[in-house]
Amino acid sequence: MAIDNLYDAGIAAGWKVLDAATITASRTLDADIAIVGSGAGGGISAETLSRAGLRVVLLEEGALRTSDSFRDMDENRAYRELYQEAAARTTADGAIAILQGRAVGGSTTVNWSSSFRTPPQTLAHWARHHAVSGHGEADMAPWFAQVEARLGIAPWAMAPNPNNDVLRRGCEKLGWEWHVIPRNVKGCWNAGYCGFGCPVNAKQSMLVSTIPAALAAGATLVHRVRVRTLEHDGQHVQAVIGEALGADGRTPTGVGVTVRARHVVVAGGAINSPALLLRSRVPDPHGRLGERTFIHPVNISIAVMPERIDPYYGAPQSVASDHFQWVDGATGPMGYKLEVPPLFPGISAGVLNGMGDALRRDIAQLPNTSAMLALLRDGFVPQSEGGRVRLAADGSPLLDYEMNDYAWDGVRRAWLSMAQAQFAAGAVKVRPAHLDATDYRSWPEARDAIAKLPLKPFRTALFTVHLMGGCGMSDDPRRGVVDSHGRHHQLENLSVFDGSVFPTSVGANPQLSVFALTAQNAETLARHLTA
Repeated sequence: MAIDNLYDAGIAAGWKVLDAATITASRTLDADIAIVGSGAGGGISAETLSRAGLRVVLLEEGALRTSDSFRDMDENRAYRELYQEAAARTTADGAIAILQGRAVGGSTTVNWSSSFRTPPQTLAHWARHHAVSGHGEADMAPWFAQVEARLGIAPWAMAPNPNNDVLRRGCEKLGWEWHVIPRNVKGCWNAGYCGFGCPVNAKQSMLVSTIPAALAAGATLVHRVRVRTLEHDGQHVQAVIGEALGADGRTPTGVGVTVRARHVVVAGGAINSPALLLRSRVPDPHGRLGERTFIHPVNISIAVMPERIDPYYGAPQSVASDHFQWVDGATGPMGYKLEVPPLFPGISAGVLNGMGDALRRDIAQLPNTSAMLALLRDGFVPQSEGGRVRLAADGSPLLDYEMNDYAWDGVRRAWLSMAQAQFAAGAVKVRPAHLDATDYRSWPEARDAIAKLPLKPFRTALFTVHLMGGCGMSDDPRRGVVDSHGRHHQLENLSVFDGSVFPTSVGANPQLSVFALTAQNAETLARHLTA
């Protein structure tokens, strides 16, 4: 059944879904649990807690968009309606682009479906260096299995599209490790438009899975409401204070929305969650809030292939390589995971860095263009402390993230790896996404040129789709904002259930890590509140 009909039928049958843009007078809701954010953490929390018999109110800043509005598969519409700041969010200095979801379902509605278990090296590092307990490899295995079964997560069974096959062929030729990516899909049509919202409801985002289940169990969803602060007395949260947004999803209407709840779960993601706690002036005696925010900095290499690639069709990500990820364990030079991004005209124009005739030529070659990306693993050594979330004058979030010599070294090595793989797969020419790079016609030429590229902000195209940290977990209150169960160290009835609790980056696409950790911690919270 199409999701638009599912929501229509559900609402007709009594589902409690409130579009805050339609209310004309301030409203106060009472609940056992108020959840701020409906992405990976919020969606899993809503299902788990509502099925435990708790009254749940789920608050989402973005709008409820369903498959009927995704069927145009329009890039411009998707960025405007489904992404933070209309896909224009960046680090505070503008040097790194940030693609982050903003709709019911959060980033799970627009991501590319890659679903990896948290690497055991990462889990061991958290326990050893950040006083995290209960989340070791054996502890997490049943939670990963539970979520994988719930959301249809399994290795992609179809052949990779030509874009991903370039990475596979390059790795095969060079003897590098590669593997098939697990994806959270059921009945996927292999269309490739995942980043614009799944038009056939195959992607098992929170929009189509856990949120409908929560609503069927009695939860209330309020969308187009921006949570401004948590009202608290320094020991307990008394209320969640929000403002309704208009039909544009951005302009406050002046109507207030307040939720009074026994317990509050913050699940806005690793920029918005720290920002909410900062705006709320929650106790932070050790200055941890907003610190150690990680992003998996991403750089890209573009290749023109002799064969047709059509990099906009087919499952966006189905092949990955960890050949360079754990070479030195969790220490040493920055490791990276190699993957492939889809290339649509709008996003390609930004990556190709051209203008005028040069850009027209590059776009004309798009059907034969392939791309690789590297997810740079940050946060595992003292030289990689991540960034910091802070507030602008109007209370909106800003992320400071400085690329230092340690990170730039990873960028250069990743470009070299990608160029080598692309030429091994038969590329005619390769160009790193750098303003000073040109088209290189051979691996030796690329190797020599990449070694000399000046690595500076704005000369180097960098982006991220993975936000982690800022409300780091640790059982030591001096080192973390929350404990290993996601419970806030100072406010007794506040939990954080999203990627902001990660003490480092994950070293893989973090979606499944958020799902499983939240499932584990939300179940613990449900037992506590229903005892």
